[in-house]
Amino acid sequence: MLLVDSHCHLDQLNYNTIHININDMLHKAYKNHIKLFLCIATSIQNCKSIVHLFKKNNNILYSFGIHPLNCNVNTVDLIELEQLTMYNKVIAIGETGLDYYHQPIQKELQKWLFRKHIQLAKKIKKPVIVHSRQSNQDMIQILKEENAYSCKGILHAYCDDINIAKQLLNIGFYISFSGIITFKNSEYIRKILKYIPIDSILIETDSPYLTPVPYRGKENQPAYLYNIAKYISCLKKIDIEMLSEITTNNFYKLFNIESNFIDS
Repeated sequence: MLLVDSHCHLDQLNYNTIHININDMLHKAYKNHIKLFLCIATSIQNCKSIVHLFKKNNNILYSFGIHPLNCNVNTVDLIELEQLTMYNKVIAIGETGLDYYHQPIQKELQKWLFRKHIQLAKKIKKPVIVHSRQSNQDMIQILKEENAYSCKGILHAYCDDINIAKQLLNIGFYISFSGIITFKNSEYIRKILKYIPIDSILIETDSPYLTPVPYRGKENQPAYLYNIAKYISCLKKIDIEMLSEITTNNFYKLFNIESNFIDS
């Protein structure tokens, strides 16, 4: 069985007290069948540190972008970002998007930068990884106006309403579910999950954030993806091995990866 953590921040994990080192973290994940990882960058400097940390790990792939919470005139270098995306392990653009919850005063700059990420994704023919917080209408409008259907992508850590999910599916986007699905107050997300076709679903930890039950209160890590997958398989009423096969194939299809990339 092979599970793919489609969104994690591996460089932000605690390698001082929780994990001995990167290999220790990966060993814990492997024991739970998580064998492929998409490590997400959120700034220019973050892109560089990820390359340095994980260049020897062939099963850790990258997505490079500038998070909306890192959106200011001093951190935006689109020329350098494009150059960084030329690394052969970069398979996506992002994390990009809009966040009006934490950063409501820079909406126009966020929207401009979001559009630039989509344009770059189309230029280099790679999907875009989207973050959205209290910005649904602007997020959908920009995706449509920028013809994001031509590059496709993911709305990660989904926690929006069914109408947004339908619009994302209509433009060919995948929807990724995180540990939020296990939270006590997330019944509305569980209802949405049941609606989403399984061939449009991905799973993620968003490590070190959004730790699933029963590990709430602890730092999240890729090994906990198994708990998320098990929970979703119960909601979808399918075997976890089947969920693993489908979501892994979804990942391979979206990112144009050979099906034998990792021997499960």
